[in-house]
Amino acid sequence: MSAARLRRVAVLVLEGAKPLDVGIPAQVFTTRASMPYEVRLCGAAPGLVTGGDGLSYHVADGLDALAWADIVFVPGYRFPDREDPPQAVLDALITAHDRGARLAAISTGAFALAATGLLDGKRATTHWHYTLALAAKYPLVKVDENVLFVDEGSMLTSAGAASGIDLCLHILRGDLGVAASNHAARRLVAAPYRSGGQAQYVPRSVPEPLGERFAATREWALHRLGEPLTLETLARQAAVSPRTFSRRFVDETGYTPMQWVMRARVDMARELLERSERSVEQIAADVGLGTGANLRLHFHRLLGTTPSEYRRTFAQGE
Repeated sequence: MSAARLRRVAVLVLEGAKPLDVGIPAQVFTTRASMPYEVRLCGAAPGLVTGGDGLSYHVADGLDALAWADIVFVPGYRFPDREDPPQAVLDALITAHDRGARLAAISTGAFALAATGLLDGKRATTHWHYTLALAAKYPLVKVDENVLFVDEGSMLTSAGAASGIDLCLHILRGDLGVAASNHAARRLVAAPYRSGGQAQYVPRSVPEPLGERFAATREWALHRLGEPLTLETLARQAAVSPRTFSRRFVDETGYTPMQWVMRARVDMARELLERSERSVEQIAADVGLGTGANLRLHFHRLLGTTPSEYRRTFAQGE
């Protein structure tokens, strides 16, 4: 394929850039006969960029590469919720988008795209550790905490580093077709398409509480998930009225009492799937969900996968 027909990919390396996030698009879209792309690494200015995890990068190009590119990747970087990238970087991203380039963020690179305002009113995702921070800092962005990546046409975002591979393969499928994407996946020794979302990788479904008023009640409930638990039962244990308990519980956890109980039951099911050989039906009974069908329903709703798929991924010894 002639150089004139090569698709142009710029990888924008910001201060604190994560090495895997930088390397993924650079490797996936590397120029070769089967990959009609040209890749350039760039920064706010040519020269040395201090990265995260003890690595630095020497980039040959500055922001002029964004005026050259058809696709601009923004790898994740450290402490994205503390400070926005320089205004010159944001302006260059906006200009690239306005002339028709696609902008694709890996992990916390979504913060840089959000800082441009281009994600306002659009769905986006980022690494699960930062989804709440992204939503808080940029309330106009519709943050989806579960998915591996989001494609909004000219704006694409992905979850953690490995999800950058999912996003790159998705772009390849759209640009060159399934065969080319599968070929690249084999070269990377990666799954052509991963089922489920990133929620299954979050250590706990139950959120960290914002207060400790009902800590004793939550602890009491965690030891009785296999038993019937109602709003009235929990309120009685907390020695307040159901209405007061419900209102203050939401303030403290972000969830209603019964939403919290459901998430705690799913967490317990996850642990049993990982550490035991009990059947899905047995686990459903153990965690108070009654039937395997009920467990599968809530498991998929909260984690985007099935108990069986989760066990295959996370069970000890596999």
